[in-house]
Amino acid sequence: MKMIRNRLAAQLQRHVLPKSMSTNAAAAAAAPLESPAISEFRTAVTNPGEHSSVQVAKFYTIPPEQKKQIFAGGGLPKQYEQQIKTFTESCLMVRNPALELLEYIKNADLSKPVVRYVLYGENGTGKTLTMAHVLHYGALNDYLLVHVPWAPNWMKRPKEASNAAGQEGMIDLPFDAAAWLVHFKAQNGKLLQQLQLKTSKEYVWSKRESTPAGSTILELVEHGIARIKYASETTTALISEIKQLSTAGQCKVMVAIDGFNAFFHPVTRIFSDNKQRLTPDKITLTQPFLDITNYDWTNGVCILSVDKIAMTEGHMESYLPRYLLGKEGFEHLDPFVPIHVENYSDKEFHSYINYYLDRHWISKTPKDFEEQLKFMSNKNPYELMQLVRAL
Repeated sequence: MKMIRNRLAAQLQRHVLPKSMSTNAAAAAAAPLESPAISEFRTAVTNPGEHSSVQVAKFYTIPPEQKKQIFAGGGLPKQYEQQIKTFTESCLMVRNPALELLEYIKNADLSKPVVRYVLYGENGTGKTLTMAHVLHYGALNDYLLVHVPWAPNWMKRPKEASNAAGQEGMIDLPFDAAAWLVHFKAQNGKLLQQLQLKTSKEYVWSKRESTPAGSTILELVEHGIARIKYASETTTALISEIKQLSTAGQCKVMVAIDGFNAFFHPVTRIFSDNKQRLTPDKITLTQPFLDITNYDWTNGVCILSVDKIAMTEGHMESYLPRYLLGKEGFEHLDPFVPIHVENYSDKEFHSYINYYLDRHWISKTPKDFEEQLKFMSNKNPYELMQLVRAL
């Protein structure tokens, strides 16, 4: 079986453009689209709020300025970002899990406590891109976005860890907190200028520094970015203010956290002073994002994903939420709405192959080429991208 797969892989790679030709692929991508079959895998409907079953398995384009606003700080898989750069366009496929989630959000009664939606599925099925589709909708419909592109980065690969001032046994991640505040400002800067949301109380950072009550939320965010030492405390204050403002009806909020189960992993890769691995609850960034995923506030929605790769070895046996969240995490979210993200359907798979052909990333294919790709990838989106990646 292994020999057959290797032989097929060699044959497939002969029909995928080598890396040296990626410039030509990019040039072809920039050329006008003239394919008569373009309607088979593309849609001109670029507003996610207008997507329906008619657009399923079709690609829509995110305008560059919107892509930069929403995803400059993360939110798209690294390999997908490389593909966007090569093809010189940001395209997402309209899929049923995103449509289901959008339908729930459109029909939600925001006066009731927030509903938590949990995306789950095997590795590489498209949970992050489903979340990206919904984030695009949120940005276009004046939701204040509270987006964590990949929570496990804080637990596995923090930029820097330091003891939290005044909180014995707690650890701050100041640079990660500041980077998140920059991401929050990029996504919401224009909306915050329009809403002019104010803080409810004074925040004292030191004997000489404070943020007075009545300051704008933007001023609070900018303080955390400028004074990295206080970035974690600023994030906690910001999340608390957002919950209050949303409940008061001054804004509506969309919380989106990818790899949410990392907050409930048994241990992190961060060490204490005595060289012991810390649990996530000892990281100061954990609590504010657990607070905002509670159901004690209104006028918002929470979209969370659970993922096996958010865990470490020995904790990846199942992709189901109950297993990945553990008892504590499951009870924290219960009740929630589960949304299963699966591998491509035949229609979606065929659409993706057509997209690669249109972008000239795959050359003209021999008979049964598509069936070979389907067999080797099992119609898994990530595996398919791996099979046709540049040499």
